[in-house]
Amino acid sequence: MLLAGCASEIPSGAPPLGRPAQVRARIDRLLPPGITGRSGWTADIYAGFAAQGVEPTRENVCAVVAVIGQESGFQVDPVIPGLGRIARREIETRAGRSDVPRLLVQAALGLESSNGRNYGERIDSARTERQLSDVFEDFTSRVPLGRRLLAGWNPIRTRGPMQVNIAFAERYARARPYPWPVKGSIDDEVFTRRGGLYFGIAHLLGYSPPYDRYLYRFADFNAGQYASRNAAFQEAVTAVSGIPLVPDGALLALDAANGRPGNTERALQAIATRLGVSDGAIHSALEQERSGEFEQTMLYRQVFRLAGQIHGRPLPRARVPRIRLEGPKLERKLTTAWYAQRVNSRFSRCLKQQSR
Repeated sequence: MLLAGCASEIPSGAPPLGRPAQVRARIDRLLPPGITGRSGWTADIYAGFAAQGVEPTRENVCAVVAVIGQESGFQVDPVIPGLGRIARREIETRAGRSDVPRLLVQAALGLESSNGRNYGERIDSARTERQLSDVFEDFTSRVPLGRRLLAGWNPIRTRGPMQVNIAFAERYARARPYPWPVKGSIDDEVFTRRGGLYFGIAHLLGYSPPYDRYLYRFADFNAGQYASRNAAFQEAVTAVSGIPLVPDGALLALDAANGRPGNTERALQAIATRLGVSDGAIHSALEQERSGEFEQTMLYRQVFRLAGQIHGRPLPRARVPRIRLEGPKLERKLTTAWYAQRVNSRFSRCLKQQSR
């Protein structure tokens, strides 16, 4: 792990790689051997960088290659073992939470779908995310009360070769118009190779956190942009306040909209006088937890200043968040640290491959 970390330091002032033909040739050399549709992967990775103005340095390209390898093994619509069983379990779980009678759900899934098979059969036989998503789209558009019954119940919230979160893709498309014609919806575009890579590159590289290692970008890809920065901030808050916090990168409580502060906000309120900021200013700053502007707030600067005084040295500005991963597709107990290290190892191998 230490060797992999050294290999993933971000170089400063990396030079441009040259003209488009040269860049495509470099991307092709960095792809794993034996993948299907090699020229298509090369073209779409290049398009993703070019469309967003992200510099396709060797390190950046290897970072993208590493995430694709981890998430899908270079499959546009990867097969997920036991997907039908996963979907059934998630539907039952959500029905229970929503107080929807189980018999009503079973009756709805027994209805005939657009291809002649009933919806339950199609769910059970689904092998890829696209196939399962098509079942839910069909159901909510054709069945009376379908949207009310199963809208939002699709357990597949990440899609495509880089497993991009649908919510991120939709937010990003609203902030920055998608550069190609949309066939259907943004959700559908994420299923395509070009769209999935475009949004994946945006999520991985389309922001400027205070990191000196790609490891933290890989952790953020799993936990959300700036999560590693936020986890380091939480450690600094613990140092100043003496109140133990889990450095999970989430600065606001999930129910913050209801006016209930989370653990991080309460710890900051306890030292508000020492920080020289009001409770209102604390909350306003924490609302920027997914923005680079958070680092410019007085709260951020004061916390790290006091923490540095206590420790006698500046504290790190990035830590891999401590998060246990949960989701319908996960069968094992995994963490964000496990994910980041796995991708970081792939990243290191990619760099070594290019250096040979």
